[in-house]
Formats: sequence, C-alpha cells, structure tokens
Amino acid sequence: MATQGRILFHIDMNCFYASVEQAHNSELKGKALAIAGNPKERRGILVTCSYEARAKGVYTTMSVWEAKRKCPELILMAPNFERYRQASQAMFSILRSYTSLVEPVSIDEGYIDVTNIVHGQDAMELAESIQMRILHELDLPCSIGIAPNKFLAKMASDMKKPMGITVLRKRDVSKMLWHLPVIEMHGVGESTAQKLKGLGILTIGDLANIEDYVMKSNFGKNGLRLKNRANGIDQREVDPNSIYDTKSIGNSMTFPTDLVELSELIVAIKKLCGKVAKRLDAKNLVGYTVSVMIRDIDWHNSSRSKTVSNAIYKQTDIESIAIALTKKHWNGSPVRLLGVTVSNVMDKKETVEQLSIFTFEKYVKEEPILKIVEELQHKYGKDIITKGIKNVKKTTYDSQTSFSKDFLDDHKR
Repeated sequence: MATQGRILFHIDMNCFYASVEQAHNSELKGKALAIAGNPKERRGILVTCSYEARAKGVYTTMSVWEAKRKCPELILMAPNFERYRQASQAMFSILRSYTSLVEPVSIDEGYIDVTNIVHGQDAMELAESIQMRILHELDLPCSIGIAPNKFLAKMASDMKKPMGITVLRKRDVSKMLWHLPVIEMHGVGESTAQKLKGLGILTIGDLANIEDYVMKSNFGKNGLRLKNRANGIDQREVDPNSIYDTKSIGNSMTFPTDLVELSELIVAIKKLCGKVAKRLDAKNLVGYTVSVMIRDIDWHNSSRSKTVSNAIYKQTDIESIAIALTKKHWNGSPVRLLGVTVSNVMDKKETVEQLSIFTFEKYVKEEPILKIVEELQHKYGKDIITKGIKNVKKTTYDSQTSFSKDFLDDHKR
C-alpha cells in the first residue's frame, strides 16, 4: 500500500449481538444461537444469528418458525440492548486508544484513519493487533478492511468473515470487485439494483464503465457518486465529530392472519404509531415525513408518504397522517404487513417552528418571556435556557425498540 496515500480501516464486528451473548455466557459458545425480536412468537424475525446457526441454513431476517424447522436445536434469545451498548462502547474505546480519528457508523462498525500512525506494510500488523486486542479483551470477533478510502475499506471488511483482514487497493478494484453483482456493492439496495438492471448494468464493472450521462440522467448526483465508487473513488474523510446519523424511526408488523377490514388496519396503524412516537421521544427526535408501507397477500409492497412543514413527534400527529395515507391509498387487498416510519428526523433542539398566522398570536403572548430568555442567554450563554426542550436522558431500550443500529456516543460521557 502506497505510503503517500491514506490508510483507513473499517472494523466490522461479526454477528455482533450473538457474539456478545456468547461472550457473556460461555455455555453458548459453539452452539447455534439466534437473537429474535419476539422469540416466543412463530412470526418473529431473527435479528442475527451465530455462525454455528448459519452453518445449519439459518440466516438473519428468517422467521422464527422456519429457523426452528431448519435447526431444531437453535437457541433463541430476546435482545439485550444495554449489554450490546456496553460492548460497543468498549470496542470504540479500544479504537480510540490508537487515534482520535475514529468514526462510528453504527453500534457494531466504524472507520479509523491510521495514516499518521502506520506506514505501508505496517498497516497489516496494526490491524492484526487491533483484531486480537478486541478478541482477547472483549471476547468478540471482528473483520477489518484496509484501504485508501471508506468505500473500499467497507467492501474489504465484508470479504472475509469471521476474523478476516483484507487489503483492497484501488489498483485491485477491477480484479476484486468488477465481477461481483451490483447488488453486492455497498450503497446499492434492491430498488437501485433493479433500476440499474433495467439499464443493462448487472455487475460492479458494468457500473464502473457506464457513461456519466446515463447515471446522471437516471440517478442525479448520486449516480455519478455510485460510478466513482465502482471505480474505487471516494473522497470522504473519517470524521470523529460525526454522530451516527439516524435518518428515520420506524416500526413494522407482520400479521398471523391477513387484515381485510379498514378498521383492522387502523387499529394496527395506531399501535405502530405509538411505538414510533415512543422511540422518537426516547431519542429526543422529531421528524417531517410520515410514511406508510403496505405489503399485500402476494408480497407486493406499496409505500406512501407525506411531508409536513412543522416537525412532529406526538402519537396523535403521526396517527392522523398515517391513517389518512392508509385510507387514501389502500386498494382493499388483504394486508400481510404494515409499517409506519417518520423520516427526515433531527434533534428537537435543532427545530424551529415556522411562524405562521396560526402561531403568531402565541408568540406575541410569549414575547415578554422570550425577551427575558434572550437577556439571560446573552449574559450566561445560549445553553443556559432552552425553550420547550426536554433534557436528553440516558435511555435503556426495551423490546419496543426496533433493531436499527443505535450509535453509542461513549466518548461524550
């Protein structure tokens, strides 16, 4: 690896939830283990599973009943988020003992820029040292990708699991990546892959060599970004100040029997909105867009959304939009799954309600109070009083929390 270029690692913990449970209880080691959102229900879904379970044909997102059918000896456990957070904090603390240039991107993965602490072949030795330290101190396996940029480091860490270390240089991209199906490229999801397929782009190599105007006309700026990454180009820096970005909060429900009445859908929508509202409140977030996803008996998905001017987080506000979307767009087909998501989210402290004819009177009444607040902030600092905002509280997530990978910001504690 060239010494004049950047050297980045992507650390990816292997089967993180299952590995943490095996580290916590040695009797689980070597056994087929799966973490499920609701392990007692047949319709529950596996969040992750150990490599021993995968060897028996079990995989993440498989239903509980199918997993038990394939592997009768499978051990099912409910998630313990506090335990996973503690393990994540310990892992990132180890990474920060080498350099401050550490950027967590989820509970079980992150980037580290080691350009200034290693040179060339020393990178492999450092990666091995980090991998062994995490294994010995935390009893947790991880894979590490070594590359000159984030995209290649992420692709490299996926190549050898568990406990792999892979170097991916830019000059090796055509040999190591171009033959892969485009869906295996980091940043390409199912819908994008289908659209690319319609353009005759089936492999990462096809994407790397397509004309710029094709990508720009079909995908905008993101299209050119995807093509660049297919060619091993990615200019993003490792940002230690970047907080793991939660872009949306959602919850979905698969039903044991199909829903055929609108009244049944509304009951389910209200329950989902309640869960989403609790999660928004727990994270002190608000959002601007509400989406409803409906999957029918034939597994066809349809999604509709509405964006509002003022940020929302209360269950009643989310409900009114979600129910209206459902009434307007449901075609009457039996429903197998429902999902509600609030996206375009941000911290409550960053939101500013738009001053409209409906809110003007309220602000006029509050003007004397606001003037006092401004004077206090001018004298003692802007953070002395924050209007209408709850203090951020440390939250222990229970089974109502979905399995989005929550960032553990331990370095701010």
